[in-house]
Amino acid sequence: MLRYLILEDGSIYAGEGFGSDKETIGEVVFTTGMTGYQEAITDQSYADQILVFTNPLIGNYGITLADYESLQPQIKGVICRQVARHPDNWRMQTTLPEFLKQLDIPGIQGIDTRELVKKLRIHGTLRGKITASKEDAEKIATELKSKNVTQGIISRVSTKTPYPVPGSKRNIVVIDFGIKHSILRELAQRDCNCIVLPYTATAQEVLALHPDGVLLSNGPGNPEEMIEATKMVREVEKHIPLFGICMGHQVFALANGAKTYKMKFGHRGFNHPVREIATGNIGFTSQNHGYAVDANSIDKDNLMVTHMEVNDNTVEGLRHKKYSAFSVQFHPDATPGPHDEDSLFDDFMSMIDQRKEEKRHA
Repeated sequence: MLRYLILEDGSIYAGEGFGSDKETIGEVVFTTGMTGYQEAITDQSYADQILVFTNPLIGNYGITLADYESLQPQIKGVICRQVARHPDNWRMQTTLPEFLKQLDIPGIQGIDTRELVKKLRIHGTLRGKITASKEDAEKIATELKSKNVTQGIISRVSTKTPYPVPGSKRNIVVIDFGIKHSILRELAQRDCNCIVLPYTATAQEVLALHPDGVLLSNGPGNPEEMIEATKMVREVEKHIPLFGICMGHQVFALANGAKTYKMKFGHRGFNHPVREIATGNIGFTSQNHGYAVDANSIDKDNLMVTHMEVNDNTVEGLRHKKYSAFSVQFHPDATPGPHDEDSLFDDFMSMIDQRKEEKRHA
């Protein structure tokens, strides 16, 4: 089944279709991860995006329910060089093409992904369309230029109603901007009693639950759209220990006066080196974001930069100087990926315990 990827600059890439045969439009981005295709496809941070895998072969170990990061992924399409024809794994429950067909997500294999990724690195993220015909390619390219394909996406990936993830120790409110299941797994491993709230939760709603801590999750889209969430964070951080991850990091920065900007092609993969400024230690991290915090906009009276990306010196971590609040741009849950930084969840637990001890002796 011949399928085409048409980009807003007029480029056309032909390949063989798999998964769903529907047409779709999205931001074309790439990931450098060599494994973890299922986790990437089900990560809501890829909502409304067409994901290009730089690894030349994907699908070789199939799909298993245990590796989902969300049950209803909003990714728009998958591009790769080759899908494994005979996947094999003792955990496998279905194949990648069957999985994408079930979720109604189209894919294309056989494309020169090296050339495509080089274009994205040179020209930046481009909008694209997966289609069965290239006859109207010029018209499609013109239409793509005028589309904002990710606007308002968090409203579609965030939970609509609160739900619990029961535990018996610390009470944690989790704000869902498009949360990965692996974040909840990390909290569950520490026996936290979690309540997951929609991204629209107000400070009053959060504080009414009397949490020991608040976690701001990852999510897709432009953080500057999260106006109400920044207001919530600005109030909550005064009272409750707070930890932000990815989109949560950007919202935390915005709440404290910093600005964000859209990156040329973003960070997506599981091999991004990050330096902790205080120690000089470098950890390899899992990342998935197209926006970053503007280092020049940070109010140094309120925030300190704790982590920097080694390759491009973008801001990867912040800590509040007055409140018990911090954030990181990368994913310390890292599923898949290196677990160099999963101790940050323990740091969050320690911050909570210290605050509770201070209140006890106040």
